[in-house]
Parts: sequence; C-alpha cells; structure tokens
Amino acid sequence: MRRFAFTPRWIAWHVLMVVAVVSCVWLGDWQWVRSQVTGSMQNLAYALQWPLFAVFFAVMWWRMMRLESRRLDEEEAEAAEPTPTEEEPPAAPALATPAAAPEDDDEDPELAAYNRMLAQLAAQDAQEARR
Repeated sequence: MRRFAFTPRWIAWHVLMVVAVVSCVWLGDWQWVRSQVTGSMQNLAYALQWPLFAVFFAVMWWRMMRLESRRLDEEEAEAAEPTPTEEEPPAAPALATPAAAPEDDDEDPELAAYNRMLAQLAAQDAQEARR
C-alpha cells in the first residue's frame, strides 16, 4: 500500500467512500422493505438501483487511488532521470529553426510558409523523440 493513502486528505476520501457505500446499501435495503410493504414496482426499482450506486462509489474510489499512484510513479520517474552533465551537449532550444528547404521561384509564398512551419514542427517532434 502506498503511503499517500494515509495522508489526511486521502483518509477523508476513504471515510467519504465508506459513508457513501454504507448509505447506498442502507437506502437499498429500506427501498426493498418499502417495496415489500407497498408492492410498488417503483420502490423495487429503487431497491435495485441503490446497490449500483454503492458499486459506482467503490469503483470511482479505486480509480482515484490508481490514478494518484500512477501520477506519483511518473513524478518519481521524472525525478530519477539523469541531469545533463558538462560532457553532454545541452539540448537545443525547443523552437530551433530547421534548415531552410530550397524554395522554387514559382512556388506560392503562402505554401512555402506553410511548408516551413511543417518542417519546424517535424524538427520539434524529432527533438522530443530523442529526449
């Protein structure tokens, strides 16, 4: 079990989830008794609906726990990445201008500007892929 589960914020989430699930189960039982007394299909439907809400609360709590765990794992992985040393060349700036492609005199200026923008985006993607 991860340590974040025992922080005050997460203890409050755990308590809220338990209260929500217990309340939904209690309301389902109450609706079941009401449906037996009145014979109402509406109460019977609610009696079946409340346990589904309880399952929903439990699944969402589990999902929140998993997402928080993944977020912390990603932060730990980023912190563990080596920092660039003096031996390694510094990374190029993110908006480095790629080598200009030769332009034809007959080419449309807007098309040329668009192609230069695409070349710059491709160069940025290549830089990010190398990281």
